[in-house]
Amino acid sequence: MEKKRILVYARALRVNQWIKNFIVFTPVVFSGKLFVLSIFLETLVAFLIFCLLSSTSYLLNDIIDYPFDIKHPTKKFRPIAAGQITIQQATFLVFILTIISLIISLFVSIPFFFLALLFILLHFFYSLFLKKFPTVDIFSISFSFMLRATAGEVASGYHIPIWLLLTIFFISLFMATIKRHAELVTHGRETRESLYRYKEHFLDFLTNTFATSTIIAYATYTYVEQIPQAKIFSFNGPIFPPLEVRKWMMITVPLVVYGVARYAQLLYERDEGERPEKLITQDKPLVATIVLWTIIVVLLIYVL
Repeated sequence: MEKKRILVYARALRVNQWIKNFIVFTPVVFSGKLFVLSIFLETLVAFLIFCLLSSTSYLLNDIIDYPFDIKHPTKKFRPIAAGQITIQQATFLVFILTIISLIISLFVSIPFFFLALLFILLHFFYSLFLKKFPTVDIFSISFSFMLRATAGEVASGYHIPIWLLLTIFFISLFMATIKRHAELVTHGRETRESLYRYKEHFLDFLTNTFATSTIIAYATYTYVEQIPQAKIFSFNGPIFPPLEVRKWMMITVPLVVYGVARYAQLLYERDEGERPEKLITQDKPLVATIVLWTIIVVLLIYVL
C-alpha cells in the first residue's frame, strides 16, 4: 500500500516530466565544462531545484484545472482529478515544496534565488491567469524554458551563446503550439479555457513560424559560434584544420531539421503532440535522432 501511495505522489509531481529541466545543463555542455566535477555538481543542484519547482507548478496547475481535468478523457485519471490526492493535501505540498526549493536556492547564489523565485511566480501566474489568454500562454511556457537555461548559466558561471538561447526560445514555442493544436483537434475547446479563442489555422501558422525560426536560429548558432576546445582525450596532432573547426557543428543541422519535421509529422498524422515528454522518449525515429545528435555534439566538443 505504501509503495502504491508513493507512485500516486510521483504521478502528481509528474516526475516523468523532469526531463524538461535537463535544459539547465545547456551552458556547461556547450561551454565544454560538463566533465569538470565542481561545475557539474553546481549545475546538478540547480537541476534538482528546478525539478522541485516544476513539480510544485504542476500540482498548483492541477488544483486550479480540477474542473477541466475531470472532463478530459485522459487528465481525469491524474491523482487530484481522480480523488487519489485531496485538494488540501496538494495545497500543503505546494507550500512545502516552494519553501524548500527557495531556501535551497539561496545556497547557490542570490541571483539564482531570484531566478527560481521568478520561475515559480511565472508558473503561479500562468496557472491562475496567463494560460487563459491565447498566444500569451505559449509565450509564458517558452519564457519558463528560457529561465531554466539562464538558471544553468547563473549556477555554473558559463555563458549561453545568444543564438543557442534563441533556439531554445523558438523550439519551446514550437512544442507548446503543437501541444495546443493537439488539444484543440483531439479534445475540443472544453478542456482548456484558452482553446475557446484559438483557431486551427492560426495554430498551423504559429507552428510553421516557430519551426522555421528554430531551424534558422540553430543553423546560425552552428555557423557563428566556435566549438569549445575541451578535449577529454588528447591526440598527437589536430584532426580538423584550425580555420575550419568552428564549421563542423553544422553537420548536426540536418538532424535538427529532421527532428522538427518528425515532431510535426506526429502531430498531423496521429495528433500526439499533447504529451511532448512521451514523444521525446518513446517515438523511435525521434529518440534515435536525439541520441545521434547528442553523440555528435559530445564528440565535436569533448573528443575530436
